[in-house]
Amino acid sequence: MAIPEEVFQKYQRAGKITREVREEMRITVREGMPIIDICEKAESLIRKKGGKPAFPCNVSVNEIAAHYTSPPQDKRIIPENSIVKIDIGVHVDGYIADTAVTVCFNPEYDDLVNTAKEALKKAVEILRPGLSMSRFGSTIQKTIKTRGFKPVSNLTGHLIGRYVIHAGKSLPNVFHISTSRVKEGEIYGVEPFVTVAKAAGRVENGEEAHIFRYLKHKSLKDPYAKRLLNHIRKNFQTLPFTERWLQGCVPPSRYKTAFSELLSSKTLMSYPVFIEASGKPVAQAEHTILVVKDGCMVLT
Repeated sequence: MAIPEEVFQKYQRAGKITREVREEMRITVREGMPIIDICEKAESLIRKKGGKPAFPCNVSVNEIAAHYTSPPQDKRIIPENSIVKIDIGVHVDGYIADTAVTVCFNPEYDDLVNTAKEALKKAVEILRPGLSMSRFGSTIQKTIKTRGFKPVSNLTGHLIGRYVIHAGKSLPNVFHISTSRVKEGEIYGVEPFVTVAKAAGRVENGEEAHIFRYLKHKSLKDPYAKRLLNHIRKNFQTLPFTERWLQGCVPPSRYKTAFSELLSSKTLMSYPVFIEASGKPVAQAEHTILVVKDGCMVLT
């Protein structure tokens, strides 16, 4: 089923902004640059271009595969000889475009980065209504392994819904048995993650989490926790956010206690950083695509 024209226009607008910001950040990132500057510049550009961030800009370095964004006052910088994944999301009225690029400062990993690009290209070639998730995963896995690398098996692409980044269905990067199929009118974030052949080929949760999302309403005791929650629900709804976006919502002396109550009450969920289990570098490439009658359309 085709999506309504008004919705399509919003996806196109979000996709255009995402694409422009991705390309600007690709040439902006450099060794020694503070990660918080990258995050804040990307998010500022999104707003200046008329969109809103669908999630905090992710800047994931080396073995960190995903979910790193700067906390307030972050002091980390881009290391020398590193491989950097920049993942950007934009929404227009809740309609989301999600894209990622890997910037490499180590020639040793150029082929790794190019393999992620090739896997994404192959995904776009084969996506069409009726394609099974099993066939999709098998094709991506073969594309990556043929070039001498390994897919990250427990990271996947994802169906996108309004105000929902992960809307249930997954596009695997390895073969697995599934009866699920791609349908016309669906929107997916397609994102192969690739690592070196000798790696574990899977990610584990790290100890840090700087990205959060509203989960469900709970009774709260602290009035400042209630104020913080109202701000989160009003501004982000069910989309991920970071503590950088909450500064100034409540008095600084009350913030830590208020935010801690939101976490301990399970009003919020957190997204731990994903780290390649054997500590090996990871590359990523991502587009948002719309499944159309005879194939797919790249929106980003």
